[in-house]
Amino acid sequence: MATDADSPRTDAEDDGSRGGSDHQDRPGLGARAGAAVKETVIVLAMALTLSFVVKTFLLQAFYIPSESMENTLLVGDRVIVSKLTPGPLEIERGDVVVFEDPGDWLGEVQQANHGAVLNAVRDGLTFVGLLPDTSEGHLIKRVVGLPGDRVQCCDTEGRMMINGKAVDESAYIKPGVEPSNLEFDITVPRDRVWVMGDNRDDSADSRFHDPSSTGADGSVPIDKVVGKAEVIVWPFGRFGRLSNHAEAYADLPRIRAADDLSGRLVAAR
Repeated sequence: MATDADSPRTDAEDDGSRGGSDHQDRPGLGARAGAAVKETVIVLAMALTLSFVVKTFLLQAFYIPSESMENTLLVGDRVIVSKLTPGPLEIERGDVVVFEDPGDWLGEVQQANHGAVLNAVRDGLTFVGLLPDTSEGHLIKRVVGLPGDRVQCCDTEGRMMINGKAVDESAYIKPGVEPSNLEFDITVPRDRVWVMGDNRDDSADSRFHDPSSTGADGSVPIDKVVGKAEVIVWPFGRFGRLSNHAEAYADLPRIRAADDLSGRLVAAR
């Protein structure tokens, strides 16, 4: 006698049997949705972690809030700052750098208040590097003097002088603006840089924070420098790399070796 296992089946019965087995092996809709959510969370977590690492160690976006660097930078520009300078790379004369307020240069500032929820979202996205930093705790200026440099204003033709030699700054100073409307003669201290805005008539830079007129107060500690501004990324119509106009400083004499004046990397050239 034939057993059930040996009994012939119709095609419908056979297909139904296999279909039932396949149905049991296939994950349900809820399980598939759960797997998709889990995968999305993992991808987002990895993206946020990568963004945070990049912002902390490599690059950070900043928003330009003032006219002090016109026409090099305009209000509303977004720039990418490389954190490899200072660090593995050197600070050079002419570099446009972002730095933390070295000593109440900005006075009391307040962040725009958009409500608790939006403020928290904004701060969180800024923290991980997904939004440019719009805080008022940073400044952006051009490095004019390195440790040991003697910086003077001005010669008989109204030009800035560094280590006794006149510097042609016409390539980046805002047209129609003088190199400085304030006379000074300072020597940049060890581990510090002297910074000035390209819009010299509207820039509260090193010149205006040096009551001792020696360079000690107005210069910025190198350890306050966040990094070097490399490129304008917004608006798209202004996309482009920022130049340090090294040609303006190419033939300046050296007073002393940079290693004698700073424990941080600078380029005395």
